[in-house]
Amino acid sequence: MLILALAGLAALFTTGCAGPEEKFGLGMRNAYDIVRLGEMRRSIEQTSVFDSPDAGFTTGLVRGFDRSLARTGMGIYEMATAPIPPYGPIFTKEFAPEPVYPDSYEPGLPSCGILDTDTYTGYSGGDVAPWFPGSRFEVFDN
Repeated sequence: MLILALAGLAALFTTGCAGPEEKFGLGMRNAYDIVRLGEMRRSIEQTSVFDSPDAGFTTGLVRGFDRSLARTGMGIYEMATAPIPPYGPIFTKEFAPEPVYPDSYEPGLPSCGILDTDTYTGYSGGDVAPWFPGSRFEVFDN
């Protein structure tokens, strides 16, 4: 029993915290997809472009909702199993490891006091309300 406890402690202290930390962070980003609706927006856009515009809001909506639920479940699983190896992403063939966005939208830095380049004069830029689904408003679009 003592050898098993020592082996467990050795495994715990030699793994470090980078793997579990990254896995938990990826799980948090993926679990937030049900609020962000990134998979739904991407599926609607891709279905509208490649199949037909009429199918975008029927087939794409259902496919996107299913993918959003799957990504949220995947994120919850990654958060729950963060301390347990393996630390790589799961479902790499079906889903991209990072959360996705529609091809017509590339997120940038948000407009806030921390990331603004010139806070004294008030001239800076960035995304306004990027957490809100469908928000594409940017200050000083580059």
